[in-house]
Amino acid sequence: MVLRSSGKNKKTKMLESNYTMPTEFLFVGFTDYLPLRVTLFLVFLLVYTLTMVGNILLIILVNINSSLQIPMYYFLSNLSFLDISCSTAITPKMLANFLASRKSISPYGCALQMFFFASFADAECLILAAMAYDRYAAICNPLLYTTLMSRRVCVCFIVLAYFSGSTTSLVHVCLTFRLSFCGSNIVNHFFCDIPPLLALSCTDTQINQLLLFALCSFIQTSTFVVIFISYFCILITVLSIKSSGGRSKTFSTCASHLIAVTLFYGALLFMYLQPTTSYSLDTDKVVAVFYTVVFPMFNPIIYSFRNKDVKNALKKLLERIGYSNEWYLNRLRIVNI
Repeated sequence: MVLRSSGKNKKTKMLESNYTMPTEFLFVGFTDYLPLRVTLFLVFLLVYTLTMVGNILLIILVNINSSLQIPMYYFLSNLSFLDISCSTAITPKMLANFLASRKSISPYGCALQMFFFASFADAECLILAAMAYDRYAAICNPLLYTTLMSRRVCVCFIVLAYFSGSTTSLVHVCLTFRLSFCGSNIVNHFFCDIPPLLALSCTDTQINQLLLFALCSFIQTSTFVVIFISYFCILITVLSIKSSGGRSKTFSTCASHLIAVTLFYGALLFMYLQPTTSYSLDTDKVVAVFYTVVFPMFNPIIYSFRNKDVKNALKKLLERIGYSNEWYLNRLRIVNI
């Protein structure tokens, strides 16, 4: 009995030893052709630089200009922070892999990348919904706007966004890295996203896929419903305005947000809510490039730099910098004399 039990335990341990976490994951990336990799490195480096400059500048403008201390720009500054964070979680490693002969990442690095990306992406959905509600309150209930969008309400929206994003992301990471990876460690992607890692597991991922679909669909669908209802009410209010100029001016304040919502949600819905039978990792990579790298660069332009208040704040900042430089040069001239 003892010998038989020992043999069975050894056999079980041998089987379990095959189901271990890899010491590293290897990314496939986009291409192995070196000249094209160098070109993509330069292109995405430029995109990342513009993303950082545009979003940091927007955050600075909102925080130093008193005319931008209103809920809409408060949400915009948080959206810029999320764009910076989401892009930083993905792009630096992607840029390094363009020039590296071995595109690898440790399991801990992969888990951190997955956690930060998923939490920031989910939080961005909630911030977009809060911005839509802000526009609804401003246009449909202007007399109650200060009550509906008080500082306490705005802070609650932000805390809810970050907390919800972090919680759902932590669930995905914990469940994903409890799986067994007994086969290949090659990830057919350029970062640690959830679906490519689930494809590598040799154990049943049905619960992971169910929770991925349920949580993503809940966050994306619920926030989309809030945005849809807000803009439906806004549309009714705008159509009731008799002046065509008034209708155009009122609706123009929402146009930028609608463009960004369409692009962001279109990409996410395509990525995470498509049927598994039509899922393609190659298509996944192309779509993921847009919402992880490209969209954060365009958001400051789409949302704010078309806005008259932001352009005026930027003009004042540049004039202040120019005045300071002129004063400094004059002081140098006096000292030299």
